[in-house]
Amino acid sequence: MNTHSKAEDFGTLIEPTTLKIERMLPGPIERVWSYLIDNDLRSQWFASGEMKLEPDAPFELVWRNDELSTKPGKRPEGVPEVRRMQARIIVCEPPHKLAFSWGEKSDVSITLQARGNRVLLTLIHNRVADRSMALGVSAGWHSHLDLLVAILNGTEPQPFWDNFSSLKHEYEQRIPN
Repeated sequence: MNTHSKAEDFGTLIEPTTLKIERMLPGPIERVWSYLIDNDLRSQWFASGEMKLEPDAPFELVWRNDELSTKPGKRPEGVPEVRRMQARIIVCEPPHKLAFSWGEKSDVSITLQARGNRVLLTLIHNRVADRSMALGVSAGWHSHLDLLVAILNGTEPQPFWDNFSSLKHEYEQRIPN
């Protein structure tokens, strides 16, 4: 098992094609929200891309995962240094909900709930096409959320690719064939 993740950090398939991951983050909620919508902040833990925060507005997500941690680790074979994806805003309800398309066939919803001085982030990735995609998005979201947790806590993140590879192996054990 990934030695840095607790059992509750792992995403689960709540339906055969729906991934859910929850994380408790240091608040306030407006701070966490800014890391979802602000290009400069989001690019530190996930992907860059300017967003016009209104329904049906298109945007592009650009991943440069080698740049997300001081020591990125070994990028898996066949994974490009830069990856791009077209997306579209579905819902934007500051500072509680952001939903967007994930390419053309699936979508992601992120909700934030204030819990005292903490924030519960709930991520739902819908219409996960198959097990291969489930493994990739589970390990990917988990790795990216680990980075967000580290940033918000002011700690050094794990090497991104090493964490991703370890998590993908763990999800291979957790997600049924």
